[in-house]
Amino acid sequence: MNRPPFHLAIPVHDLEAAREFYGTVLLCPEGRSSQSWIDFDLHGHQLVVHLTPRVDDSASSVDGKHVPVPHFGLVLEWDAWQSLTARLDAAEVDWVIEPYVRFAGQVGEQGTAFLRDPSGNAIEFKAFRDPTQLFARGV
Repeated sequence: MNRPPFHLAIPVHDLEAAREFYGTVLLCPEGRSSQSWIDFDLHGHQLVVHLTPRVDDSASSVDGKHVPVPHFGLVLEWDAWQSLTARLDAAEVDWVIEPYVRFAGQVGEQGTAFLRDPSGNAIEFKAFRDPTQLFARGV
């Protein structure tokens, strides 16, 4: 399925920490930049970090876990999700919610994991066992 890339701009309090995290830890190629923002290629999507203060730190209860809101992320292929979460584990990231599987054996079975960038922006990486169930409803 061919979809247009999304554009997302998020606040960061330290551009060099953002450059290290998105460029080195998450392996996102860097695009244009200035003294107040940086473009990153997040799997074909344009993520722009802007130098501004960060104030929001809300959460919602999901599966008994405190899911950060707002958050953004990617839905990856299952093997790519497992590979990424293993690599991030090896890099000793500080998980907000460690990788786990939701809805095991049910419609919408998915792996999910949350972390924060150095400025506190919450990021979710998830994968569906059956990618066609991205918007499927349970029975």
